[in-house]
Amino acid sequence: MRLIVHNMLTCNIKGVVNKFPLRIEAEKVVIKKEVDFNTDFLRHMLAKIEWKALVDGARSMGYTELPDHAPEAEESYSFLKKFHHALLELHLEEGSLVCQETGRKFPVEKGVPNMLLHEDEV
Repeated sequence: MRLIVHNMLTCNIKGVVNKFPLRIEAEKVVIKKEVDFNTDFLRHMLAKIEWKALVDGARSMGYTELPDHAPEAEESYSFLKKFHHALLELHLEEGSLVCQETGRKFPVEKGVPNMLLHEDEV
């Protein structure tokens, strides 16, 4: 699971108010360099991404190169490379996504998050 996906997932348990972000508990992280570097795409995504969730997710996966705050000025090539790496090349292969309000763990197996709810959570 890439961090671009993580940045869109929420906890949909009935009654949960604090649905986002889900905390990552990483067991196995791999780097897949299969996505082309595209500065236009990255600049577009920078405006849409929830920055703190991205930084926290990257750090929980062992990547600490992103700044605490997203840059407001024109982004440098160096920054965009780091952003690209975090957003598209880091993959959570095994671990969990944890709802911060309930503590419910959603497993991630072979890079696929299982967000199915139990009957009593619907």
